Amino acid sequence: MIGTLRIGVARGGIELKQTLTTPTDLFAYLFPAVLLLGTVFFMRNAHVPGTTFSLGASTLPGVLGMGLALGGLLTVSQQLVVEREDGTLLRAKATPNGMTSYVIGKAVVVGGMTILSLLLQLIPGLFLVEGLHVGVGGWLTLAWLIPLAFLATMPIGAVIGSLFENARNMGLAVLPIFGLVAISGIFYPITAMPGWLQGVAQVFPMYWLGLGMRSVFLPDSLAAVELTHSWRHGETFGVLAIWVVLGMALAPVILRRMARRESGSAVAARRERAMATMGR
Repeated sequence: MIGTLRIGVARGGIELKQTLTTPTDLFAYLFPAVLLLGTVFFMRNAHVPGTTFSLGASTLPGVLGMGLALGGLLTVSQQLVVEREDGTLLRAKATPNGMTSYVIGKAVVVGGMTILSLLLQLIPGLFLVEGLHVGVGGWLTLAWLIPLAFLATMPIGAVIGSLFENARNMGLAVLPIFGLVAISGIFYPITAMPGWLQGVAQVFPMYWLGLGMRSVFLPDSLAAVELTHSWRHGETFGVLAIWVVLGMALAPVILRRMARRESGSAVAARRERAMATMGR
């Protein structure tokens, strides 16, 4: 097991280095960060309803939480679909403990790039808006929130990725995910939404990651504009922990079934379909 862990970490480190030196990969991480920072910048002079606090400063922590969620959900699912199509997954399956080291490697590269993306948004954001701060309690919250974010979302991303054989069909998964972003309270106060939408939003990790990040960076007085007028740390931990348990229970089973269906003929057939689509 230790050997498999070492191989997985080394594999992830190599992929992370390749990503950091590939312009297209870097653009994929930098461009969304720039767009989100631009959104926060134009919101900086607006105020949270009923307060004098900058709406941009209030939005930035939620954006950081959204980034953690999308790193686990979208990045993992997209990479799994692409590497299933190009045969990378088949090669991992063919080596001893290859699937386990593959998953560990994905956790390393996705986790590393997501943290980098978070810093790329946070550091400039601190200069764009005023009012953000992190106390001792905030650092302690980050210590459990960030690991839970990855553990709650990456298995879901793996499950989503296993459902699609073709990267061009990933839009079917992207639309519902961005629908959850829309109702998560990140860009629009969840308290202004209908009660049933508030309930739907609270089922999924996106809302809780946004709330958790707001509790880290915003003053306690801003909790008054949240549901129940509190940061709800206990509920945040509980809901994310439930998603961790569900993901860890479902993802290995689904990935094993998907890996069993992988073969050289299946990869070749997907490549032929891709070439035929491109030739139209």
